[in-house]
Amino acid sequence: MSLTNEIIRQHLTEKFGEDVYDWDEPYGMLTFTAHKDLNLKVLQFLFDDPTLQFRFLTDLCAVHYPNKKGEEIAVVYHLHNLVNNVRIRFKIFTDINKPDVFSTTALYAAANWMERETYDFYGVNFIGHPNLVRILNADEMDYFPMRKEYPLEEQTRVDKDDEMFGRN
Repeated sequence: MSLTNEIIRQHLTEKFGEDVYDWDEPYGMLTFTAHKDLNLKVLQFLFDDPTLQFRFLTDLCAVHYPNKKGEEIAVVYHLHNLVNNVRIRFKIFTDINKPDVFSTTALYAAANWMERETYDFYGVNFIGHPNLVRILNADEMDYFPMRKEYPLEEQTRVDKDDEMFGRN
């Protein structure tokens, strides 16, 4: 039997009910959301369930949504079932003022550096991470450069004509 998005959704809904929501399938990849406090439970279930077997963490990253009050930071997990060659996307959201999320390093060893990078660029505090320190940016940085908190260009530049860039 082939593993389909419908089977995955059915297993997750049976286990977590309405705690998993916002189902979508962009480009055929099943995508869903859960409350941030359930991230470890959902990931452990996806890992352990004999039908699902999502045992490979392809990627872990964050996205900043400055206009989503109380859910400004999304942590996105891309998981892969290597047996059936199926990929899924799992998202959780957290408040930018308290971006605490449980670390997944105990489940996926590859999460170690991915979580450090996500902390480094977005400021997500992965609770339980064995060594959550900056990995690419300077240690003395007191901000997180991938957050959309700064203008895209230096505001004092006069050598650019806004009209040339489609801005009026």
